[in-house]
Amino acid sequence: MMDRDEAVWIEDTMRRLSYSRFRSKFVLSDKDRAYARAKGKATIDRHACELLRSRVGDAHPLKDGKQTPWRGHPVFTAQHATATCCRGCIEKWHHIPQGRELTDEEIRRLADLVMAWIERDLTWHPAA
Repeated sequence: MMDRDEAVWIEDTMRRLSYSRFRSKFVLSDKDRAYARAKGKATIDRHACELLRSRVGDAHPLKDGKQTPWRGHPVFTAQHATATCCRGCIEKWHHIPQGRELTDEEIRRLADLVMAWIERDLTWHPAA
């Protein structure tokens, strides 16, 4: 469960990201929204942790800067929207230095940010 400090950090980070023309243009596709709703929060959260760990968790990820697809899973879109798509963006936006493995706590925190973004998109675009 998220504590108050993390909730404040997520709110502040989402606000900062909203000022970026690049980051703020991302929205989930109808297909990704349907997938997220069908799978449920727990499954998408697990996917977020797994994808963050496998794609950006290493100290020197393979093809860093190009390893996160632009679409195909709600987490991929959310990673670009939340600047968790590569280690360069993670360093710039979240001040986590490159060149070292992400900790479990950092993965969890970034996954919580990704999930907050997905949940906001689903709220802003209710199911038909």
